Amino acid sequence: ADRRNRPLPPAAKMAAYEKRRAAAAPAPVPAAGSGLAEPARAAAGGLGSEAEFLLRAGVTAMVREALLKVLEARPEEPVSFLADYFERLVLGSPGAAGEAAAELPGPPQRLARALWYVRLAHHSHRTAFDSNAGAAYEVLGAGGRRRKAGVDGRLYSELLRGICQHGGAPAEAAAALLGRVRCRDHEAVPFDVFRYGVLTCFVLLEFAAKADALFGVLDGGSGAADGRVCQAVLRALEDALGASHFSLPSHYLEAGSKLGPDGLALAMDQALQERKLSTSMSREQFLKKATALFVAKVKPVE
Repeated sequence: ADRRNRPLPPAAKMAAYEKRRAAAAPAPVPAAGSGLAEPARAAAGGLGSEAEFLLRAGVTAMVREALLKVLEARPEEPVSFLADYFERLVLGSPGAAGEAAAELPGPPQRLARALWYVRLAHHSHRTAFDSNAGAAYEVLGAGGRRRKAGVDGRLYSELLRGICQHGGAPAEAAAALLGRVRCRDHEAVPFDVFRYGVLTCFVLLEFAAKADALFGVLDGGSGAADGRVCQAVLRALEDALGASHFSLPSHYLEAGSKLGPDGLALAMDQALQERKLSTSMSREQFLKKATALFVAKVKPVE
């Protein structure tokens, strides 16, 4: 009771007074010619004028086109894709770069653009991947004043090399793979060969990542694993891949997925039961042997 009758502090009294005054005060009426619209009038006319401005400026169509590009490319990083898309839109506008805008970019710029296209969507999204590969093919094949239109073997090989380097593929495996899918420098590369080579490089990167994860299980985080176990796992992996060549590189991953936990456990157990000395195997050695199995199955480009 004493607490209820105790007078409020001056600061609390002032806060309570201001709260009551604000609640009782009428809404301010904008002065004529002040430029402030009434809420109802702003809601009625503002939305219409804003939509009209967007249509008149072409923003609506521009954003719609950008969203269609996102759906077409299915990039793994849509925000980065949109940022690059609008940047290219600005740079490609009339007068953006003066007379230089009329000139086609040189091979390094075309290679960078083609690499950007093929890395947008994962190869499992076949429609988007094929569309992006087609865009990369057109970028590389753009003709200039001193060259004919079309992708030659040199640009094709450089693109494949860039894919492997950017993805961190083992150097020996990448070199061996390029030797199987490359074309001669001055040879015209058809799109089906171009797509096959690009797809094979991305499957190599994924295969190497899976082999690296598998070794992480074998070594237990120590950086080295029992050589007998590693050899047994590699033999089981080779059996899963089969003896024949695959026409589609993605089938290598499907074949590798058949190497189930039971089969691996059995192979590892049999290896450990062998009564003979074994040396350790490093991660680099294991990846080298595993990716060599992959490359050996790749169908060469004829």
